[in-house]
Amino acid sequence: MLSPFLFPCIRHRPELRALILERRKTKNLSRLALARFANRAQRAAGLSGEVNVLLTGDAELRQLNLQFRHKDKPTDVLSFPALQGGDIAVSLQTARAQAAALGHDLLTEVKVLILHGMLHLAGHDHETDRGQMLRLEQRLRAELRLPAGLIERTAPARGRRS
Repeated sequence: MLSPFLFPCIRHRPELRALILERRKTKNLSRLALARFANRAQRAAGLSGEVNVLLTGDAELRQLNLQFRHKDKPTDVLSFPALQGGDIAVSLQTARAQAAALGHDLLTEVKVLILHGMLHLAGHDHETDRGQMLRLEQRLRAELRLPAGLIERTAPARGRRS
C-alpha cells in the first residue's frame, strides 16, 4: 500500500475487516459472501475498526440476551460495540424462521441482521432516536439491495417508531 505521507494525494482509510465466526455451520451460507457484505455494510454505516460476526443458535443468543440485556429470551441479533468496531451475534435458527416467514433466503436475512447490527455498532439506537436509525437503515437497505429491515418489520403500523 502506498503511504499517504509520501503521496499526499492518497487519502488513508483504515482497513475494514469483518471476521465471520461460525458456531453453527450451514451449507446455505458462504462465509466469503458474508464477509464481503459485512465490509460493505460497515463502510456504509461509517464504522471503522474490526467487526466480528458470530453465527450461532437461539440458545447462545438467549444466554447473551439474558447476560447483557436482562431479557430471558432468544433474539435474532445482538451488537456489542467497542471503541472501534465491535461484535455482532446472529441466531441462525431465528434468521432461518424469519427468512421463511418473509419469503427470502437465509443469506438475505443474515445480511439484514448484519446491517442492523452494524448500525448499532456505529452508535444508532432505534429505541430512542425518533426514527433516525429507521430512515438510515431504509436508505442503506436500498443501496445494498436488501428487503425490509428489522425496524420496519417490528415497528407499529402508525408512526413507525420503535
